[in-house]
Amino acid sequence: MADIRNNFVGIKSPNPFWLASAPPTDKAYNVIRAFKAGWGGVVWKTLGEEGPPVANVNGPRYGAIWGADRRLLGLNNIELITDRDLQVNLREIKQVKKDWPDRAIVVSLMVPCEEHAWKAILPVVEETGADGIELNFGCPHGMSERGMGAAVGQVPEYIEMVVRWCKANTRMPVITKLTPNITDIRKPARAALAGGTDAVSLINTINSITGVNLDSFAPEPTIDGKGSHGGYCGPAVKPIAMNMVAEIARDPETHGLPISGIGGITTWRDAAEFMALGAGNVQVCTAAMTYGFKIVQEMIAGLENWMDEKGHASLDDIVGRATPNVTDWQYLNLNYIAKAHIDQEACIKCGRCHIACEDTSHQAITSMVDGVRHFEVIEAECVGCNLCVNVCPVENCITMEPLAAGVLDQRTGRPVSPVYANWTTHPNNPMAKVAAE
Repeated sequence: MADIRNNFVGIKSPNPFWLASAPPTDKAYNVIRAFKAGWGGVVWKTLGEEGPPVANVNGPRYGAIWGADRRLLGLNNIELITDRDLQVNLREIKQVKKDWPDRAIVVSLMVPCEEHAWKAILPVVEETGADGIELNFGCPHGMSERGMGAAVGQVPEYIEMVVRWCKANTRMPVITKLTPNITDIRKPARAALAGGTDAVSLINTINSITGVNLDSFAPEPTIDGKGSHGGYCGPAVKPIAMNMVAEIARDPETHGLPISGIGGITTWRDAAEFMALGAGNVQVCTAAMTYGFKIVQEMIAGLENWMDEKGHASLDDIVGRATPNVTDWQYLNLNYIAKAHIDQEACIKCGRCHIACEDTSHQAITSMVDGVRHFEVIEAECVGCNLCVNVCPVENCITMEPLAAGVLDQRTGRPVSPVYANWTTHPNNPMAKVAAE
């Protein structure tokens, strides 16, 4: 059986599935239940400095986006860091780590962007026996208005400075959690690396408003007639998160920097995709909040079964395997030609492919042939965009079939070239023409 034990920057856990810093990791009761269910580790909900805890709202904290079947696609939350006393959290962390030594416990931290504040909290966290710390530079609401969270994560110079403070004042591995609310994710990752971080984790939540109540005309969730922007998470953010993970993994300046992947992970497949793009492990939040802690059992079984089926002996066999295949658009092979093909036996004659292609694409699918309802690809018009594949309700009914070299492309009237050619050398590229001259 595949070995899914995880060693992330020296932090060991029986599997790569950690619970992210969030409500599910706010107290010992939750964490113990999570460990009993099978989670390999947790990132304890963000601790603040000594003193009066933060005050959370005492009303709705979540907005939501649902699919047509009421499946939860995204959550917007306006909750802040832990509102429990620091010493209570520290005592619980210490006891849970003592009772569960084989599980990873990383402590998320957020204190003012002042060196003395970080120097004060690091030793008390280290005394708990925690395996590492995660610097919360991602929270986009509430704390950012106080100069913490995303307010730090959006300034690479601040990131590097705080990471240096932490590395100079603790023996624990430092994981820097990055905000997605930034133009280029590579810059904060580079700054964290320059500061000496052991790893980065991403993404934190995306700044958002998920809906407006059209009776009260206030954003939801609504507190006494008012709403606020919050952090968006869940399956809907997965594509954004994977792109950012891949950008860091393939950046020459941060290549090899350990990454903990976060963002919409709900199934074992999601986790495998993140790891294939360069994540060493994954963190989960919304899925646990939606389906409960036992969802990790499906994730573990699914990952093990897939790895066994594919012959992957350990996580090292899959981490980063897809990274070399991520490239910039300009390097895609423009001589690659594919055409859509409709399996007539599988086709249910719904016509969605025709409507999508006829109204918004390339008019390359018939609706009637010889007076009979019939959907077939017109190869002379098909550009291979695969929109029809994505709107078809029958899986694998429509497939994309590449044309072999030398075969005539009926749309262009030219045979398919066997030579790789991209935009940098294309005759329509004005820069290529200048270079040729």
